[in-house]
Amino acid sequence: MWTHKSWQGRLIAHPLPPAERLRHYAAWCTAVEGNTTFYATPTRETAATWAAQTDPDFRFVLKLPKTVTHEHRLTDADEPLNAFLDAIAPLGPRTHAIWAQLPGSFGPDDVPALARFLRRLPRDHRYAVEVRHPAFFTDPAATRLLEGVLSDVDAEWVPFDTTTFFAAEPTSDAERDAWVKKPRAPLRTRALTDRPIVRYLGRDDVEQTVAGWRHWVEASVSWLRQGRSPTVFIHTPDNADAPTLARRFHDEVRAALPQLDPLPEPIPAQPLTLF
Repeated sequence: MWTHKSWQGRLIAHPLPPAERLRHYAAWCTAVEGNTTFYATPTRETAATWAAQTDPDFRFVLKLPKTVTHEHRLTDADEPLNAFLDAIAPLGPRTHAIWAQLPGSFGPDDVPALARFLRRLPRDHRYAVEVRHPAFFTDPAATRLLEGVLSDVDAEWVPFDTTTFFAAEPTSDAERDAWVKKPRAPLRTRALTDRPIVRYLGRDDVEQTVAGWRHWVEASVSWLRQGRSPTVFIHTPDNADAPTLARRFHDEVRAALPQLDPLPEPIPAQPLTLF
């Protein structure tokens, strides 16, 4: 997301060479969803440039390629998986978690395939799984089955909270587009590991977005007090103000936990002048 068009020149300086864009984003937020890796595995050289632009404690949550999760459905996927793991090696500790976003058709009957896949993964990474099949949220037996498989390998269940977004009819082109693309699932706030990962989708309206994340502020404060280290991603339908909203979310958590480190100061998007 660090090259998002609507941020350029407004939140992040523009024009910037590719080797500088992530560095400017990292002054706004200290984590990023690696969504592009779903569509194409980067080269090692590209991953090395990402590492060069970020501190060692910056967090990449990198999505597994769709060839692994959607085409092979986690079975007989050693070649694309190994190519991906090799490509991201230059990130080192910045790879906070490798994220398997599974298709909506991946249901309880497929959990054995997930268990076999997770057990074979190298243990030098942490893993997180996002499911979209409704049974995992509505059938207690399916919930327990999935939680058990994830807990066995210390993997996290990533909730994608769209409850605020779907609470009212869409009012803009961006909301209408998201209305047909984003999944609907009941709210889930339980963390399985010491590093919870949350994805939250708000609305175009800022105050509706803020009102809808209150339970995530409370959950984040509770997790931090328990010694956990949550990562929270804030989305809106067009993501135009996602960095400023993410910082507002962090400010709300920090208001309850003043000892929490502040986020870095953003690099000015425009040159500083005396007038």
